[in-house]
Amino acid sequence: MSSRRSEALAFSLVSGINMAMARLVDIWDSIGIMEEQRVERMETVKKHIESLLNDMITEEAALKHRIGSNIISFQKQLETLCLEMSLEPSKLEEGLSVLQSEKNLRLQVEALLKEKAERLKEARGLQEQDEELCVELCATPYYIPTGSLPSRTQLQELRQHIHTLTQEKNSRVKVFAGLREDIGHMMEEMGHEPETSLEKEALCSDDDVFLLTHENIKALKLLLCQLEVKRKALTCTRDDLKGRAVSLWERLDVTELERAEFQDGLLGTLSEDITLWQKEVDRMEVLQRARIADVIIKVRQELVLFWDKCMFGPAQRETFNVHFCDDSFTEGLLSIHEAELQRVKACYERARPLLENVEKWEKNWALFQDFERKASDPNRFSNRGGALLKEAKDRVRVQKMLPKLEEELRVGVEDLEKIHGFPILVRGQKVMEYISSQWEEHRMQRGKEKNERMTKKGETSQTFKTPSKRPYAGVSVGSTPNKIKKTPNQTTLRSTCPSSSGTPSSSLSMTAKPPLSAQKGQRSRVLDSSHIPLQEINSEKKHLRIGSYSEFTSELSKKTNHDAVLNSTVKDIF
Repeated sequence: MSSRRSEALAFSLVSGINMAMARLVDIWDSIGIMEEQRVERMETVKKHIESLLNDMITEEAALKHRIGSNIISFQKQLETLCLEMSLEPSKLEEGLSVLQSEKNLRLQVEALLKEKAERLKEARGLQEQDEELCVELCATPYYIPTGSLPSRTQLQELRQHIHTLTQEKNSRVKVFAGLREDIGHMMEEMGHEPETSLEKEALCSDDDVFLLTHENIKALKLLLCQLEVKRKALTCTRDDLKGRAVSLWERLDVTELERAEFQDGLLGTLSEDITLWQKEVDRMEVLQRARIADVIIKVRQELVLFWDKCMFGPAQRETFNVHFCDDSFTEGLLSIHEAELQRVKACYERARPLLENVEKWEKNWALFQDFERKASDPNRFSNRGGALLKEAKDRVRVQKMLPKLEEELRVGVEDLEKIHGFPILVRGQKVMEYISSQWEEHRMQRGKEKNERMTKKGETSQTFKTPSKRPYAGVSVGSTPNKIKKTPNQTTLRSTCPSSSGTPSSSLSMTAKPPLSAQKGQRSRVLDSSHIPLQEINSEKKHLRIGSYSEFTSELSKKTNHDAVLNSTVKDIF
């Protein structure tokens, strides 16, 4: 379309020149100008037209040359900018005119120059922020070569570096503020005045005193730890003085009103409280020396209390009897008593969990023995209101609790003895030996009670037995006592097979009335055997030592014709 317009414009230009020349010829004809003059005039016109066209051609050629030079310059500048800005070299599109190529190159160069200026401006701002943060945190700034233009990647990394440093600064500021606040509170609590330069700077309100460095944070943490140790030491000192004062108050019968008045004044720092407690202890010790006899007596009472808590046996208490029975009340004797009291208290604190478990076992052991005694009481079946059901539930609970407690005690004793390296005694015995002795004593007591019941039963049968007593069911009437021989196995069978009512079941020896001499002989044998100890009755059997509830219950599950006769449901042994 553009070419058609230019061709039409050129045709019109030629037509215009032709028309202009024809017009000049007409004018010249009308004037009467001769041919020579016409030629001269036409040459002048020609010169003017050629001059104008040559000038225009010269200008357009210069324009073309200038555009070509610009293209070369822009290409070089573009290559340099791409190299400086770490960009890929730009390529011109093919098929473009010279003028369009020059325009595209010029626009690209202008865009890169603008981006370069923006990069330099942003880089200067970011580097200033980075330097400030690095000075505060004592960190290394992000490195960009001097005089070089940062790339887009470098600018992004610099922004990330500043972001990381900013977060680190906020974190350190928070840690610094917390440490300084804790140090201030701790010094105030203890009444401690800052002595070192670090302590003074830690309490300074100026935030610029400390650089936010790891070394300064470590220094503040170390200072805080030292202050915590000091506070703990002051607290222990105060607690020791307080315990000493309270102990003296108890010994000297100081009234609650006096104690409250003194404690109301303890609202200061730890150092001040320690000073006040020390003065109170000194005052109480002066009063104690004036009432030394009463104080020693109270210390002895407290000592006996802790002996009982520690379950000391007579042998363990006897070592202190010399001082305990000393009537020469002196400060030296008081010091000896206080040292012994502190030792016993330390023993109690060291073995408190174990002693509490022993005490719990003793309570359950007492309940178990009480249930065993109730089981032998025939009147308990006359109780109403669910007492027997409650008793059965409690009995099951105690029977489950005893072996559990004994196992806990065994493990606890082993661990404690490994830690301290010496045996733990209860009532003068090792813990498990003490428990075994209780079970053995219980077994012996049960045997003794059975022997006494058999003795009373034999005496009762001699007094109230009549010759006209009918034989028991299940035995032939025609049988005679002379034909029945009582064997040791029968005796054992009778002793281990109780009836449903809790009394011994009938045996073949009661089917018929034997002669009087035979009755006397049998009765005398029963009476004599009832006085034989339980160990002698079982002399042919293996002697079994019951050491715990679990062993005791395992014996209960044995059959009656086995060696042991420890079943608690058996009332008689003959």
